[in-house]
Amino acid sequence: MGKIGGFKEFKRENENNIAVKKRVSNYKEFTIPLKEEALKKQGSRCMDCGIPFCHSGCPLGNLIPDFNEMVYKGAWQKASKILHATNNFPEFTGRLCPAPCEKACVLGIINEPVSIENIEKNIVERAFSEGWIFPEPPEFRTNKTVAVIGSGPAGLAAAQQLNRAGHSVTVFERDDAIGGLLRYGIPNFKLEKEIIDRRIAILIEEGITIKTNVNVGTNYDVKKLVNFDAIVLCGGATLRRSLPVKGIDNKGVVQAMDFLTQQTKQLFGSKLTGELISAKDKHVIVIGGGDTGSDCIGTSNRHGAKSVTNFEIMPKPPVSRSESTPWPFWPLQLKTSSSHEEGCDRNWLINTKEFIANDQGEITALKTVEVDWLIVPGKRPQLIEKPNSEKTWPCDLALLALGFTGPEITLSEQLGLELDARSNYKATNYRTNKTHIFTAGDMRRGQSLIVWAISEGREAAREVDIFLMGESNLPTKNNGDLPSS
Repeated sequence: MGKIGGFKEFKRENENNIAVKKRVSNYKEFTIPLKEEALKKQGSRCMDCGIPFCHSGCPLGNLIPDFNEMVYKGAWQKASKILHATNNFPEFTGRLCPAPCEKACVLGIINEPVSIENIEKNIVERAFSEGWIFPEPPEFRTNKTVAVIGSGPAGLAAAQQLNRAGHSVTVFERDDAIGGLLRYGIPNFKLEKEIIDRRIAILIEEGITIKTNVNVGTNYDVKKLVNFDAIVLCGGATLRRSLPVKGIDNKGVVQAMDFLTQQTKQLFGSKLTGELISAKDKHVIVIGGGDTGSDCIGTSNRHGAKSVTNFEIMPKPPVSRSESTPWPFWPLQLKTSSSHEEGCDRNWLINTKEFIANDQGEITALKTVEVDWLIVPGKRPQLIEKPNSEKTWPCDLALLALGFTGPEITLSEQLGLELDARSNYKATNYRTNKTHIFTAGDMRRGQSLIVWAISEGREAAREVDIFLMGESNLPTKNNGDLPSS
């Protein structure tokens, strides 16, 4: 597989980024791709493992050693075919996935893991540039119709798979453009929206019907869904977590998704609702240390914020892999994103106590307290405030990046669907308690990764196909077999 001993000969090489001062002046992607010869060397670092743990680390079961070998050999078209056999949208995962495959890479035990995610991105970009990715409508059509509600990665993956099976698929999206959180939850500097548009154009040419500005259950009567033979709900987990503290309703306390969505809509000239949310010349505090918080930091810096501060209620993770998360598990480890590098004061073990406002109800400051976590075996960790540790921070804009508690339940109520103990849509083999209604992605499993959403959409499509036809030729999660040539 690849170059024997390549992992000993070549070190991991990552993409470089455009300088901070230049990149924060716009909202374009800012990575500098590696040259082809460098990418071949990166592909050669794959070790020909007896058991490729990267497979188990990837929710899609991507055939990683196989496409690494093709990149090393310069067989880019074959690499693209192998990659697309398991992943409908590698241009999304190659940019946005936290790469659990790399954390499970065997080479990572003793060295830097293979740069799988970057190789993946370069394969799909090469494929688009060479014209190897093009519409492939099904050779035949069944007489079955399927409605897919939600156009995030789960919905789009389900739609493409079902269309490939020959069913007539209609995707309903409540927003004005397709993509779900890919469109309005991910900043343009991480995923330029033209990347979404070029894939959507292919899906449309393959025969999928797209309907935007259609909010099923609100401006579209769910009774109309009776016209479809099957329904796949992929509405995501969109209920945002808040804070039960004084002043939460003050002006200037904003949910992260409202901030990020408005920024992208403003960038592309879409109609805005509500007042303009701007970080320009403001003291910005981002509450929440995950990827969404990082996106708020990068966006605030591009707005021209006076200062950007980040709070995280959990302890600061270790720089290297924690003993509590040994290989090949997902590691407890400090992550420093490109947005953090652009300028941010990061703080851990901080809990927000109050949002302070002026007489006009506008936030001017934020009061916090330092905390610790009391760990008692067999019990839930308990948050303990440190005495005399209260502090007041200047703040003109507080962004709540606290994640999501689950899906909206409007559709479940209107369709008579059961919820599980975590308020997700309950399903067995992706099928709800209504025989013809299926669900996938964050709506079924709760807030998760894009790569999981694509996997869920693919798996749900297979179950729908079996329901409609009695059997299915759609692939299940890859069993390690290469696609036929």
